[in-house]
Amino acid sequence: MSTTPTTPPQGVSGPTPGAVRPWPALWSLVIGFFMILIDTTIVSVANPAIMRGLDTGINNVIWVTSAYLLAYAVPLLITGRLGDRFGPKNLYLVGLVVFTLASLWCGLSGSIEMLIVARVVQGLGAALMTPQTMAVITRIFPPDRRGAAMGLWGATAGVATLVGPILGGVLVDGFGWEWIFFINVPVGVIGFIMVWLNVPALATHPHKFDVLGVVLSGLGMFLLVFGIQEGQSYDWGTITGPITVWSLIIAGVVVLGLFVVWQAVMKGEPLLPLALFRDRNFSVGNLAISTIGFTITSMSLPLVFFYQTVRGLTPTQSALMLVPMAVLSAGLAPVVGRAIDRVNPKWFALAGLLLLALALGWYSILLTPEQPILMLLLPSAVLGLANGFMWGPVSNLTTRGLPQHQAGAGSGVFNTTRQIGAVLGSAAIAALIQGRLAAELPAAPGGAAGGVSEVTGGELPEFLHAGFTTAMAQSLLLPAGLALVGAVVVLFFQKPKAAAWSTPETQHGQAAAVAAAAATARSEAE
Repeated sequence: MSTTPTTPPQGVSGPTPGAVRPWPALWSLVIGFFMILIDTTIVSVANPAIMRGLDTGINNVIWVTSAYLLAYAVPLLITGRLGDRFGPKNLYLVGLVVFTLASLWCGLSGSIEMLIVARVVQGLGAALMTPQTMAVITRIFPPDRRGAAMGLWGATAGVATLVGPILGGVLVDGFGWEWIFFINVPVGVIGFIMVWLNVPALATHPHKFDVLGVVLSGLGMFLLVFGIQEGQSYDWGTITGPITVWSLIIAGVVVLGLFVVWQAVMKGEPLLPLALFRDRNFSVGNLAISTIGFTITSMSLPLVFFYQTVRGLTPTQSALMLVPMAVLSAGLAPVVGRAIDRVNPKWFALAGLLLLALALGWYSILLTPEQPILMLLLPSAVLGLANGFMWGPVSNLTTRGLPQHQAGAGSGVFNTTRQIGAVLGSAAIAALIQGRLAAELPAAPGGAAGGVSEVTGGELPEFLHAGFTTAMAQSLLLPAGLALVGAVVVLFFQKPKAAAWSTPETQHGQAAAVAAAAATARSEAE
């Protein structure tokens, strides 16, 4: 009996099963994903150079990072669903073009205002790209072989967040602040070519867009993220006129509450399918990733301040103190990824979060002005073990049970939750550092209220080193505590069940094969 190739169902575009090459597709996507995550942290070490180069102040230069994070975080729910509708490959490529051109614009900016606008556009490009990476993994890797893929995705997310300052320090010291943006251009071109060649055009799903849901989610996310992220800049008080930081935060929570209510009662197709949260692991995973985002984002600032202000390291030298973390994380994550296809991923995630808390607690103990600098490489190595263990397993457990047609929506929710955790961590650690400096540096010039500004503006007098170091060590206990919370959360993960799986494309091929077999049986019976 001869067979003929099947074609996709009418209205669905996609490759034939043999055209899907999962690993080349994933590596192609990881290039751009790594680049956009690098840009969430790379600017931190370049801020002094940007201030000098564009003749601006600290309050303005903070917006270079804030504008990017806002534009990145707010649209993630929407862009995840857009990937389901128009295809993750198409959305990713559009986002990559926007991100790459905006990076060039950033490097060519001649004023702080132009740089901030370019960073907004860059953040929008990143928001288009991010949910598509997880959506593609969910749709081209079967659940029982998705662990290694999620391990690579998790390693990319973990390493990029902390490698950003290393790369930023090298580029700023060697070439100038503009090159933290120019470097994205050739990487973006290479990434575009690789995705174009290797990522399949997966089936699309004709979603109807929830316009009111888009408006409510976008507005609520903007108010909440802006309020949290900029609270410290306005001393958690008045922004302008009757508008205060807390009124924005409360308004954001209320609007997001209305969004959830609307998603529950609307009769059409919601932007956020609340049914996703009936999956226990999806709900637990979103809570866990928020604690991870909080911890990883908030731990960097006290360490960088200590290295540069107390120990006198350059941006490059201080960033290189995280090299053991980056090397171990990148090497361990693929090994863990392969292992979690055979062992319950929950135990790897638990070990990772406990190691994360241990590393940060160890840093807190070791931070003293006289501590031999090489001793501080030891907790950095433990951080590497933690990153290798936690990112992939949490991502795998969270997304393993997602329906194929809601992969983009689920990915959008997961990445939004992670980003909200990061924003909360950034705001909380800034407030805590300010408070601890006020307590530990009562004799600081200009008063303790200006502690952070004093730190970023130049060298700290030696007689303040002990108090300043104590403040940084105490601040590290906050992310350590959140890591322990995350460890408790992951205990509620259920062991994933073995699942029969196929893509829409292979489902169609299987249906055709069954039909052909039935026809053959009928003909033989006749």
